[in-house]
Amino acid sequence: MADKNGSKRTGGIIFPTRYLMAIMGSIGLAIIYGFKVNVSVAIVAMVNHTAVKLSTLHNLETGNTTAITTEECRLDGGDSSDVVKTVDEDGPFVWNEPLQGLILSSYFWGYMASLLPGGRMAELLSAKWVMNGSVLLNVVASILSPVAAEIHYSLFIVMRVIQGIGGGVTFPAMHVMIAKWAPPNERSVLASIVYAGTALGTVISILLTGILAANLEWVWIFYIEGALCLIWCAVWWIIIEDSPEEQTKFISQEEKDYIMQSLGHSKNDTEHKERLPVPWREVLRSKPFMAILIAHFCSNFGWYMLLIELPTFMNQILKFDMSSNAGLSSMPFLCMWIFTMVLSKVLAVMQDKQCITVTTSRKIGTLFSSVVPMICLIGVSYVGCNRTLAVALMTIGVTCIGGMYSGFLSNHIDIAPNFAGTLVAITNCIATIPGFVVPIFVGKLTHGNQTIGAWRIIFFVTVGLYVVESLVYTIFGSGEEQPWNKTKPNDEEASDQTLPLKDNARK
Repeated sequence: MADKNGSKRTGGIIFPTRYLMAIMGSIGLAIIYGFKVNVSVAIVAMVNHTAVKLSTLHNLETGNTTAITTEECRLDGGDSSDVVKTVDEDGPFVWNEPLQGLILSSYFWGYMASLLPGGRMAELLSAKWVMNGSVLLNVVASILSPVAAEIHYSLFIVMRVIQGIGGGVTFPAMHVMIAKWAPPNERSVLASIVYAGTALGTVISILLTGILAANLEWVWIFYIEGALCLIWCAVWWIIIEDSPEEQTKFISQEEKDYIMQSLGHSKNDTEHKERLPVPWREVLRSKPFMAILIAHFCSNFGWYMLLIELPTFMNQILKFDMSSNAGLSSMPFLCMWIFTMVLSKVLAVMQDKQCITVTTSRKIGTLFSSVVPMICLIGVSYVGCNRTLAVALMTIGVTCIGGMYSGFLSNHIDIAPNFAGTLVAITNCIATIPGFVVPIFVGKLTHGNQTIGAWRIIFFVTVGLYVVESLVYTIFGSGEEQPWNKTKPNDEEASDQTLPLKDNARK
């Protein structure tokens, strides 16, 4: 027996298969994001900080370096009692700040290269297997990373590029899965469940990496995290299919019919299975699509800045030790995960009650993800070394970034569900540029200059981009399906063009 939403009822428990897909997709993205951020924490244990300081500031002793940072905090009005002198936890590698930035950014080279191919592969072949392959690629590269790092940092960079290639195809693949599995009225909730995995993965990875780095040798970070992820690959392969029509287990016929009817597909309808060509000209001239692209780029600058550089800021400026750094760095992302779930549900309920339109819902989510972090970063720039207030502001800012999952990041499916994978691949490709710019940018500004003044410049650049995001998306964003989503296959267009000729010949 099924309820009106096509949920399968077993033993009095309702658990729709589409939500099983969303949860598994969320765990998959959590794994990918775990691999994306674990080096940001692991590198603190891998680098010989003492040797780096001596090589870049050879005319100063370690005690003087600490005094300079402390003086910077006092000048900026921070409480000097909050500055804790810590002993650096040195690793085997003498990698200075610019080289660390290069290593952290290398992930995004592979990530950017695989986005567009991954989007089309997910649409034309199998989103399920594209997703599975991406995780397997990350697992293999993770296990090989310690050996690569020991040989030469360039090989470690290659491993990060390989992981980036795997990571790049995940968002397009999951966009295609959501487009095929999510009824329109549940799209915001299912998309938020899936993409909230990025925040959950960040939390788990930062905590686990911090614990492993503090208690074991750094190499175990890569071995243990890689091995654990093989379990997900097996489960995803066994229980998930590309679409409800292909799902033969764990789903009722009622749920299949409900999803297909809600998406406008009948049982005998094969139109949705045709391989439609991408209407590139219409896409690139579309104001709603360009609004998504600009919002995605600006948001990602702030997202990657916090995602990649937050552990370094906590360690170098706020002076937290390794174990505290891991816990406090992960706390904002845990709050973000909770906020994402709550906001998506609230917006979905408001849409169901017709209090707001899809367009308004997307704009509310996007404003949360841009305006609140912008205010928080301005605050962090002027709290000096007041660790409590800085952590509170960082937590609020990162928490509200979760609004992007029910905001612009779900918008590709609204405006063109037939090309959801390709559209998110395009916007994510442009939005990945901050991924390799931010670490290098931060590395250059903080090289031998780990001060609040240097970080203030970084924060204000991010604030400016948040202003652009909020203005552009509020003005041009839309949740309406675009006419070019109904593009006809090439052979059908050719057939339509020959019909008038045949009619004239008969006359």
